[in-house]
Amino acid sequence: MGQSKIAIVVDSTAGIPAAQCEQHNIHVIPLILNWEGESYLDGIDITPTQFYERLPIAKEFPSTSQPSAGEFHDFFSKLANNNESIIGIFISSRLSGTVDSARMASEMMSDYSIDIVDSETTSMSLGYIALAVAKAIQSGSSHREAVKLAKELIPLTRTLFVVDTLEYLHKGGRIGGATRLVGSMLTIRPVLHLEDGQIETFAKIRTKKKALQHVLQFASDDSSGKGPLYAAIMHAAAPEEAAIFRDRVQAELHPADIMMSELSPVLGAHAGPGLVGLAYYCEP
Repeated sequence: MGQSKIAIVVDSTAGIPAAQCEQHNIHVIPLILNWEGESYLDGIDITPTQFYERLPIAKEFPSTSQPSAGEFHDFFSKLANNNESIIGIFISSRLSGTVDSARMASEMMSDYSIDIVDSETTSMSLGYIALAVAKAIQSGSSHREAVKLAKELIPLTRTLFVVDTLEYLHKGGRIGGATRLVGSMLTIRPVLHLEDGQIETFAKIRTKKKALQHVLQFASDDSSGKGPLYAAIMHAAAPEEAAIFRDRVQAELHPADIMMSELSPVLGAHAGPGLVGLAYYCEP
């Protein structure tokens, strides 16, 4: 018998490039963008480019939702035809109800092996956890070992970012402990991060340039003396700023792997255009 087939499922906020998903048996279930009377599957019915072009002229603020337990059940059932088990790794349960829907669906399939992991993060921090797990499976890790690895990597990931405005996070109700910054954005450009699965203030800096320098300095200190660094530059409709930041990360941190990931429309609806950030972890 050949290598066991274990499917990995992530949601569309993970930002993993399609080619890597195909290569590593990673399947993406799209979250949902509700906007001006229509519902769009994240990254399928609406691309980041289309979303960010429309956002400034839209009359209505977009909202987001997760697939229902029934939709997860259908998604898992199809994968169950060709795979021996499934590991689902999803956006923080403190940012979305995705984990809850996935768990309900897995309970409907109690005769099949499914593990649901709350990543406590999103974007490429989630993406890198899934890729590390996928590579471990391809190297012969069992289902149980792969789930254990996913859980071990969660506290090792860091997600730091700088936004141009707090308006979107505030309106979307995803601002967490950073809510007290609302109103002060004219004088500071805060560095935000994910902590215990929600958005918190990491540092209060005067300008975006200095804020990104602060992120870089922290990552440099944090990764010093540790194993290989995996880094992803995240951005929302800010490709030029992100490219400059990527070159600095490359030059100063020398990552084993570096990616650029534009935030999906569902994440962009909460972050707003202009976000630039860094998601990374060091191999244990």
